Amino acid sequence: MTNHRPTSFKRQLLAVSLLSATLAGAAPLAQAQQGYQLPDLGSTSAAVTTSDEYRLGRAWLRQFRAQTDPWQDPITQTYVRSMLAKLVPYSGVDERLVVTLVDSRLLNAFAVPGGVVGVNAGLFTTAPDEDEFASVLAHELGHLSQRHYARRMERVEETQLPTMAAMLAGMVLAAGGGGSAGIAAMMGTQAAFIQDQLAYSRRFEQEADRVGLNAMAKAGYDPQAMPDMFRTLQKLAALQGGNPPEFLLTHPVTESRISDTQARADQLSSPPHHDDPTYAMVRGRALLMINRDNPTQAMTALEQDNPPPAAVSYLRALVDAQQTHTDAALKTLDELARQYPDLSMIPATAAQIAYDAGRRQEALTRAQHILRLSPSYFPAQWVQAETLLQTSPAQAFDVLRDMSEQYPEDPNVFGLLAEAAGRTGRDAWGQLARAEQLQLEGRIDTAIRQIDSAEKVARQSGDYAMASRIEQRRKDFLGYRDTMQNF
Repeated sequence: MTNHRPTSFKRQLLAVSLLSATLAGAAPLAQAQQGYQLPDLGSTSAAVTTSDEYRLGRAWLRQFRAQTDPWQDPITQTYVRSMLAKLVPYSGVDERLVVTLVDSRLLNAFAVPGGVVGVNAGLFTTAPDEDEFASVLAHELGHLSQRHYARRMERVEETQLPTMAAMLAGMVLAAGGGGSAGIAAMMGTQAAFIQDQLAYSRRFEQEADRVGLNAMAKAGYDPQAMPDMFRTLQKLAALQGGNPPEFLLTHPVTESRISDTQARADQLSSPPHHDDPTYAMVRGRALLMINRDNPTQAMTALEQDNPPPAAVSYLRALVDAQQTHTDAALKTLDELARQYPDLSMIPATAAQIAYDAGRRQEALTRAQHILRLSPSYFPAQWVQAETLLQTSPAQAFDVLRDMSEQYPEDPNVFGLLAEAAGRTGRDAWGQLARAEQLQLEGRIDTAIRQIDSAEKVARQSGDYAMASRIEQRRKDFLGYRDTMQNF
């Protein structure tokens, strides 16, 4: 009996990519087409399990990291996690989410089966307030909770895979900035297939809208923000003409969709207005990152949407820090911390600025003060780990080992752990941590070579318990490679 599992698995991977279509910086069209030429093995009916989705999503994330520029910002990442934590209980998503931030001014967000949620920095620039930003996340969670990937697979099995591969290649190229070439490739595929897939996608979009609206209302966000956000996207698409925002390539906005969403939002209650500056502060971080060479542009963009004064002061402190006016920046942040004692991101920002300015003891003191009040606050944990790595590597190693268990999908944590292990003579640990970082970044072959070296070091030193642990991880890595090679 012939085993059809590998090709069925390739089909699943293909559908994941089609569902997200967000590989910014992907390979040229010809290469993409070649990579997705799958043989026709006839119809298969194997259902996609949640375990399959988890494995596929994690493999996709590693490939995505290998092809995009990450935005390493613990404060923003923690903020997005907190928003998702508010929405998840009402979205029907029952898996642990991984948040990945992308250093791109393109407007985009995506959700991939297995609990991967990605956000481009450009989304912050487009969404003027927290509720509109939350509407995008709520919509993406709707895709996950309704298992649109698994349901799409049933349809994919009935369509022509070569045509779908060509469609995917065009979408990937367009999403990666290929512009008219990508759009032309999409239009060059079979019209009947495209129409079928678009109709199927519209049903999914409507379902995700419905689930997202209900989740927003129950989580305390204003459901009116979703049709407002759609109108903003529609206007942006009109302004950009033939090059619509990346998000709209997979989430088309139509008048009927806006009307439907508006009608549903009108049936839900809106919460009272709140003057919380947190989102505007995080938005300021994104604007400054995007306009890193022109801080004035970041301030202008923030102020045009009438943000809370505290957010303007916060961004001014970030700009001062960037221009090495450290004392002025810290003074502003300390004043804001007194006004908003519950916003841990403000003192955490001050701690990071102190560290970046070379004030290590001050940074450590500030970070540890936050951790006494909020022991699991990731931005403060990060500053503490960075500082201890310079001042007390042995302590840093212990802290980072704990962090690696809390954040097993964060390659940056393992990168610091590898440094701490190296500085304290824990060679096997250092090489294992580096291997973990490499595999999380999608460099699986290099990771396997690194873990082979780690096992050799452990055995040479007589640490057979460590060698056994490394051997098991090597088996895991080989499994990761088998999954990733299907891309």
